[in-house]
Amino acid sequence: MATENGVDTAGRASITEPTLRTDRWWIAPLVTFLGLSAFVLYGLIRTATQTNYFVEGAGFSYLSPFASPCVTDSCLPGSSHFGTWFGKFPAMVPLAIVTLPFLLGFRLTCYYYRKAYYRAFWLSPPACAVPEPHGTYTGETRFPLIMQNAHRYFFFMAVIISLVNTYDAVKAFHGTEGFGFGLGNVVLVGNVLLLWSYTLGCHSCRHITAGRINHFSRHPVRYWLYQRASWLNGRHMQLAWTTLGTLVFTDAYIALVSSGTINDLRFIG
Repeated sequence: MATENGVDTAGRASITEPTLRTDRWWIAPLVTFLGLSAFVLYGLIRTATQTNYFVEGAGFSYLSPFASPCVTDSCLPGSSHFGTWFGKFPAMVPLAIVTLPFLLGFRLTCYYYRKAYYRAFWLSPPACAVPEPHGTYTGETRFPLIMQNAHRYFFFMAVIISLVNTYDAVKAFHGTEGFGFGLGNVVLVGNVLLLWSYTLGCHSCRHITAGRINHFSRHPVRYWLYQRASWLNGRHMQLAWTTLGTLVFTDAYIALVSSGTINDLRFIG
């Protein structure tokens, strides 16, 4: 149900200033707006171009997480780790179209990201003690925001996709002539570990591990898992931003190696 703007509700003191805050409160939402916009723009360009997402050599095979899993006939030879399920995709269609909607859903419904884009894009509100410009408030009771309640289901899909990314990182140690180890492997493994940290620190994961337990002492294993998930959850905001950065860095590194702009630093093979 829509409610009146709390700032202008009858009975409250009338204050002419938009806010009594004297600090630079607008910096945080502005930085968030620029950061998220930059990631979305980069992601749209890279997923739509269908180029320089895979490179294979004697001891490595690097597949960008932006193109995984690649299950179409448009995929380069060797990049379809799970076979091809579709024919050729038209230009501008992301190669990882089967997983990108679920990843987008997981991030959009994440509790931290809700706070981030509610403040930065919708100004609802832009910061604490700063009134929002909207005249009414409906919360998350109407479409499309009612879809935020599907976060727990997107979590399960995110776990499956993280398993796919893990497989890609392991397979990256093997190329046309067997095992190898290079800087690209470090980048891929580091990205996967951080993605797992972000995913398992989700509020839904905490609820799954111990959400229905009344006596922790009777369930020591689940309580231990709950503690680990809670530790990650306390760093959920940092991991949310860090993983955006590592996704971009991983994709950019593979693109540069694939295009021949740089050479992969090899340690073995």
